[in-house]
Amino acid sequence: MVEEKFYSDRERLVQALVHDCASELQKGIKERGQASFLVSGGSTPEPVYRELSKRPLPWPQITVALVDERWVDRNESGSNQAFIEKTLLQNCAAEAPLLAMKTPHATAAEGEEDCERAYAELPKPFDVCILGMGSDGHTASLFPHADGLAAALNPDSQKLCSAITARQSEVTGVHTERMTLTLAAILQARDIKLLITGNEKLKVYREALLGSDELEMPVRSILKQGLKPVTVYWAP
Repeated sequence: MVEEKFYSDRERLVQALVHDCASELQKGIKERGQASFLVSGGSTPEPVYRELSKRPLPWPQITVALVDERWVDRNESGSNQAFIEKTLLQNCAAEAPLLAMKTPHATAAEGEEDCERAYAELPKPFDVCILGMGSDGHTASLFPHADGLAAALNPDSQKLCSAITARQSEVTGVHTERMTLTLAAILQARDIKLLITGNEKLKVYREALLGSDELEMPVRSILKQGLKPVTVYWAP
């Protein structure tokens, strides 16, 4: 149930993904009068968000919600909320409502209940979910062998949001405390898009397809779940 859309360069990838996202969001609005757009941070989707922000969609009817978040305030380095505000919520998309994950609580675990309550109000099914993948095989903030990972990867979980404490590494940096959508929440999206670029990530992706240990490479939980189709977008 994995469809691969591979492109010769990143410009073609960006244009294709922007077109596909816009089409799915418009479909949700046509069917229900509103749509939900789950977005990840990171440098890879940045040009997609900047281009999509220029599309004249009915943005006030599209709720943008974070897939995951470092447990930092929006004025601190590493905030996905601030990143999305600066990249996607500009131009035509400036009027789109944003659902952030960070709460005033001191820890992600303490903020989990409020986050869960807020995400329960999102229009469902989610229309589009944009995921990335790290060189360690993580996606969202589902990091290899993180505290809380096994529960967050339970496809039968009733929870949408989960506090995660990742192991400190070059990938996580100092921000190991996170909030993330669970696998069960991601699988409530009609359209799951995994965006990767570069030959190194392509190698990691292929390794993920070959193995089965989801705790070692959590992206496998998305690629191998067999319940919802996943489209993988890649360019060199």
